[in-house]
Amino acid sequence: MTTIEATSPKLADLLTQERWIEIGRIALTGTFALLYWRHAVPLPVLLVAVAVGLYPLVKKGAVDLLKERKVGTEVFVTIATVVAVFGGETVAGAILMVIILIAEFIADLNTDRARASIQALIGSVPQVAIVRADGTERSVPVADLKVGDVVLARAGEKIPVDGTVVGGSGTVNEAPVTGESVPKDKAVGATVFAGTIVESGALDIQNDKRGTDTMFARIIALVEQAEEHQAKVAKLADRVAAWLIPVVLVFLVVVFLVTHNIRTIVTLMIFTSPAELGLATPLVMISAIARGAQNGILIKGGIYLESLAKVDVLVFDKTGTLTVGKPQVVKVLPEVSTRLDERGLLRLAAAADRRSGHPLAKAVVEHAAKAGVDVPEPETFEVLQGRGVKATVEGREVLVGNAALLREHGVAALEPGDLEGGTVVFVAAGGQVLGRLLIADQPRPGAKEVVARLKATGVKRVVMLTGDNATAAQAIATALGVDEVQAELLPEDKVKSIAALQAQGHRVAMVGDGVNDAPALAQADVGIAMGAGGTQAALEAADVALMTDDLSKIVFARALARRAYRTIQENLFVGVGVVHVAGITAALFGLIGPIEAAIIHLGPDILVFLNSVKLLRVRIE
Repeated sequence: MTTIEATSPKLADLLTQERWIEIGRIALTGTFALLYWRHAVPLPVLLVAVAVGLYPLVKKGAVDLLKERKVGTEVFVTIATVVAVFGGETVAGAILMVIILIAEFIADLNTDRARASIQALIGSVPQVAIVRADGTERSVPVADLKVGDVVLARAGEKIPVDGTVVGGSGTVNEAPVTGESVPKDKAVGATVFAGTIVESGALDIQNDKRGTDTMFARIIALVEQAEEHQAKVAKLADRVAAWLIPVVLVFLVVVFLVTHNIRTIVTLMIFTSPAELGLATPLVMISAIARGAQNGILIKGGIYLESLAKVDVLVFDKTGTLTVGKPQVVKVLPEVSTRLDERGLLRLAAAADRRSGHPLAKAVVEHAAKAGVDVPEPETFEVLQGRGVKATVEGREVLVGNAALLREHGVAALEPGDLEGGTVVFVAAGGQVLGRLLIADQPRPGAKEVVARLKATGVKRVVMLTGDNATAAQAIATALGVDEVQAELLPEDKVKSIAALQAQGHRVAMVGDGVNDAPALAQADVGIAMGAGGTQAALEAADVALMTDDLSKIVFARALARRAYRTIQENLFVGVGVVHVAGITAALFGLIGPIEAAIIHLGPDILVFLNSVKLLRVRIE
């Protein structure tokens, strides 16, 4: 798996004018609290400073309350400060507010820093391109490039556009887009993506798309939009925060009626604040989605990440997903009575198929070429739709096709025999069958290991859905360790099959090509499109898009999803549960006061942040 180090954004870049104003506000309030404590300024001055410090909290809390009908953390902190100041804990209230403002400032700054790190992790494209035209080279802003412009990319440079190589050759590192660690050779006619890196050579590239339409731009847009699709656990945290605050307020009123101790109430208000609930999930999802994008896996939102972690049934399309999607000749069986050897039979079949565009015919011709068989040109050639071909090869009429073709020409077809797991093609000439070819789609390399590794992560059933015949599908399924096969299905049948699994209570992920399987991908709890690199339809059809046809990326995506979900649980249990319960207990027993509580309150914020952003770098098995 490829690894690209992120360049941490500089602190100065994050300190905007608004942030400097916030720093000034915090410093002002803290300074006057200190001066009041040293009896250097009167109480009214301190109250003005507190009001200045509270302003942004009051403003945001009021907006949440009026527009979203939500009692947020800001309202909580405001109430705690006012209660402390007017309840006799004036200095403690001012210091409390300063520490809370510092905590919120650090949390916001770290969140922005995480997002900036994500951008650095994913990378960037050049802003200027070298355009070749009329024998000259000139620098042009990428935003001004037109479709059809030819740009130059040399060794060590990032490619600025999606396009086609029209000159030169070289090797390109496509990791920023596809997550593929092995550089690919590129020559004339090859497709390249913006944001990828020319490692050697130089390429003349004809621009195919506008800057906002490039694959890289779509990836960035998807990662940014992914934050909008909240996971269910994130929505649950929001709902918990919404009802927790009224419950806490009632609890505080009861405690005050029993203790009549303002100091205890202020301390409790700090530890009953639901601030960390707001941090516990979003930052995890942002980090996990960015980590997936770095590895060529586009996850369109936290809700799909969470669903992928909980999936217990994985459904695969067969052709092009579990298999390479390209028919190959796997057996050549000449009839003994004809005295033809394998090469002789293959020579006749390939000659007859030479001018055909059918996938099975192409497989025969390619197999002959690999075997080094000299294939003659046919004198005549005719395609017989749905049956095969008829051709004249070296003066002999040769038939290559199915049993129906042979029957039409009065040739007695042999039984296919024990040829299973593919399509049997007969070769006949002179009124008799000369032999048979078995043509089959082959399992994708590494597919068996991927199925086994997915089962090890808690996937209970692996199901294959295919429109292919049952015999061929079962042969592939047996070879790969697939649990269940449903064959000869139409697209709508695949949708029904997934719906039936869901009706049994299963959480289902569907893996397909993102185009032909779009209805099934949409029906599944998580739709995963294979090989979406450069394919707009595949990118849009699924909830998760794999930029290459590497099945192991499904294992990585599943592991990443499970790690992210576990991180959220850690945040909620340790960062929110343990720390806050301990703090509330200590406050009720009078072991700590408001100032100590405010300082301790920084702990969960920092803990949750560090635990969340580690997903950007931690090793994912």
